[in-house]
Amino acid sequence: MQWLYLVGAFAGTLLPLSYLARFVAAHGPDAPLLLAQLFQTDASAFFAVDVFVSGLVLLLFITAEGRRVGVKNVWLCVLCTLLVGVSSGLPLFLFFRERGLRESGQT
Repeated sequence: MQWLYLVGAFAGTLLPLSYLARFVAAHGPDAPLLLAQLFQTDASAFFAVDVFVSGLVLLLFITAEGRRVGVKNVWLCVLCTLLVGVSSGLPLFLFFRERGLRESGQT
C-alpha cells in the first residue's frame, strides 16, 4: 500500500500543476486573475472553499499525527500541501507514515 500512496502523491502533484502551468503560460503569474477565475462561479467557489478547508484540516492532521507516530519528513508534506494542495500533501504524508510504521514494526 505504501507505494500506491507514493504514486498518488506523484499524480496528485503533477496533474494539478499541469493545469496551473497552462494558466501561467496563457496569463503569466497573475495571482489576482487566478483568484478571480477561481471564485467566478458558485460551483467553482464551492470546490475552492472545500479544498481550502480540507487543506487546513490536513495541515493540522499532518502535524498532530506526524508528531504522535514520529513521521519523518513532515515538513515536506506541509510544503507540498501549501504549494500544490491536498492531492499532493495527503498521499505523501500517508507514504511517509506507512513507511515509518513498517520500519518500527507497528504494522
